[in-house]
Amino acid sequence: MKLTSSLRCFSSISKMIDFYSQFSPSSLSIKQFIDFGLNACERKSFLFLRKELPVRLANIMKEIHLLPERLLKTPSVILLNSWYAQSFKEILEFEKNVADTVVLDRFCKTLIRIRNRHADVVQTMAHGVMELKEVCTIDTHTEHSIQYFLDRFYMSRISIRMLINQHTLLFGDEVLSDSQTRHIGCIDPLCDVVSVVRDAYDNARFLCDQYYLRSPELIVKEEHSLQSNVSIKIVYVPSHLYHMLFELFKNSLRAVVEHHENVSDLPKINVYVVCGKEDICIKISDRGGGIPRSVSDQLFNYMYSTAPKPTVSDVHTVPLAGYGYGLPISRLYARYFHGDIMLLSCDGLGTDAIIYLKALSDEANELLPVFNKNSTRYYRTIIPTGDWSGARGFHSRTIFPSLRNLSN
Repeated sequence: MKLTSSLRCFSSISKMIDFYSQFSPSSLSIKQFIDFGLNACERKSFLFLRKELPVRLANIMKEIHLLPERLLKTPSVILLNSWYAQSFKEILEFEKNVADTVVLDRFCKTLIRIRNRHADVVQTMAHGVMELKEVCTIDTHTEHSIQYFLDRFYMSRISIRMLINQHTLLFGDEVLSDSQTRHIGCIDPLCDVVSVVRDAYDNARFLCDQYYLRSPELIVKEEHSLQSNVSIKIVYVPSHLYHMLFELFKNSLRAVVEHHENVSDLPKINVYVVCGKEDICIKISDRGGGIPRSVSDQLFNYMYSTAPKPTVSDVHTVPLAGYGYGLPISRLYARYFHGDIMLLSCDGLGTDAIIYLKALSDEANELLPVFNKNSTRYYRTIIPTGDWSGARGFHSRTIFPSLRNLSN
């Protein structure tokens, strides 16, 4: 009797996933987030999220089921699947509720519970890929499918957490610090870019000093194309910007120290913050010896890392260390609002890492994965053989689909 009830429940959820996955997610701009936050109405937010969250969850859940069967059967992915199914089910419970005070309070608490449940999604999926590697050799087509999926999966996660954080910060009981009082949800309408740069550098430098007992100094310069002597501010999510900068600083600091291990005075890291008409650019320049082109092609690959693979005991002390997920996920944070991260390296000298952010908040729209025939086809298409002689690396760069096409 209990098994029959469980099967009926699973069948019901499966039908609802099929239903909601027919709809495309509604892409919002930072300006729309701000405008709503300034005139925040909890009832309107509730009515929007109880439809939008199931759509975003269902879209990515359909793609999870297109993954290779052996990956789906790993303990980590089975656990992850159960989290998504439970969260989807909990949101659906509000599908027909009247938006009274009791329901709104319960909804907010449910969102917090869902966010907490999914706190370790990145690590869990990373473990799933590692478990797959332990039982079989991953062929080229499978590797490309997993790379394609992880970009979309983690972008979906970023977007869902953004919606949940906005609602819980605007209407929940979470207390903001004094420095966050001007924030609208998790968005700072006057985000001081240089301040976030220095904060990320200080924390990355602390880790560098702990490990190497030394670290290079930082020089920051601002350039404003429209005004001089004005600190550059942007409407943005400071935690997203910090994540990108912290990851890039960790890489630069490590490279500089290791490349100049026999030098007493380490070359400084130079950061240029530039405000243009369309983009705000942050360029981090180091003298860390650069990256060979054969390696630079792999830096945004989730299955590549220059650090040792983490042990189970490392999971809580060194988050993501050795998974190789730092750079690709940082790039997703940039691309989420139509920015980007690019690496320009001079092998033997150093590397320039450039973060591009949209200068205008109404042009900074969410970039969201959409489940449709095109995305489904990618998982089943066999990667064609190269049509350039001796150009394996060149060909591999051309077959990766651009994230700019994800919304098509």
